[in-house]
Amino acid sequence: MSTLIDFILNIDSHLVTIVNTFGNSTYFILFAIIFIETGAVILPFLPGDSLLFAASALAANPDYQLSNGLFVVLFLIACIAGDSANFWIGRNAERILSRYRWFRRFINEDSLAKGQAFFNKHGAISIILARFMPIIRTFVPFVAAGSGFSYRRFIRYNLTACVSWVALCCGAGYFFGNIPVVKAHFSAIILGIIAVSLLPAIIGFLKTRFSAKEVD
Repeated sequence: MSTLIDFILNIDSHLVTIVNTFGNSTYFILFAIIFIETGAVILPFLPGDSLLFAASALAANPDYQLSNGLFVVLFLIACIAGDSANFWIGRNAERILSRYRWFRRFINEDSLAKGQAFFNKHGAISIILARFMPIIRTFVPFVAAGSGFSYRRFIRYNLTACVSWVALCCGAGYFFGNIPVVKAHFSAIILGIIAVSLLPAIIGFLKTRFSAKEVD
């Protein structure tokens, strides 16, 4: 876990290492991370927003000869495909969990419950909102499928969510990631991105806690 935290906080330097080591395979590696973040259901802690921001910031630097356009296309495909895979797992959850009981041990029940509560509260619009919320976005497609949501309806909201998410994160990284003050405080910027992404979930949690106390 400490390695993952270090990767997230110093993602710019780690991406440089990946580029220097793997060259053009970097595109495939980052595609896989974004796909797995939601597609695997059990790995919600992988970097998402910060990875897009850092990758596009790197692409804006001509020294690394990376294509931001290619990043945008691959990230868009990765998050749509990941959410769709997640939806499929949710739709077939009973069969999967009965056949592979070990799979349940890797699902964070608390995070799943939060995803369920978020979907119950916001309905279909939660598919768009959750894309901008780490952890929650991993469980909303799963929950939506389990609630009987049709894939045709799900993908309409999901396309809007993924296009908006990739455009915002990659656009911000490409246009602002190499400003000297941003480069000098890159780790702090990444922490800020994570904090802003988690803020809605934190506010929702606090509202729930205070509401429960008032009822008591």
